[in-house]
Amino acid sequence: MQSKIMLAGIAVAIATASSVAYCKTAEPSIAPLSMQLTRSGETLLNGHKAQAAIDQFETALAVDPRNTRAYIGIARSYDQMGLPGRAVKFYREALAIDPNDLTALSEQGEAYMARGAVALAKDNLERIRKLCQSECQNAVTLAATIEKGPPALVTAATEKPATPKIN
Repeated sequence: MQSKIMLAGIAVAIATASSVAYCKTAEPSIAPLSMQLTRSGETLLNGHKAQAAIDQFETALAVDPRNTRAYIGIARSYDQMGLPGRAVKFYREALAIDPNDLTALSEQGEAYMARGAVALAKDNLERIRKLCQSECQNAVTLAATIEKGPPALVTAATEKPATPKIN
């Protein structure tokens, strides 16, 4: 009788351990030092010190290159510096690690809009809506950005100049 109870206990322990392993999130654990450096970079970015923030984020990535928050931080820094093209690249790096990162998809879509790439921003919005399966804040924010359209400078630069009339 005692051996049956012991076997039942072992079976429960194995089932619990395997279900915990199965339910583990896909996000890898990030090195604590990398996360500390990322938080430091975010503080600098909030203080409008974009270049210093980039330095912190790059150091965080040297410690742990799987840190998507550091890639997003670099992208946000470039956005703050008015360089959406560079920002897009770093959002892409974050999405290479986690293709379902709603923050990276939404903010990359906003960077696309800043560059005038409306079709790419709409692709990101569609992906976010599929991931959310309903209207979520990331989708609402990006949809509003798309609705406003690209900045006037980008629109003017992409329009064809009018051909002068020759009399």
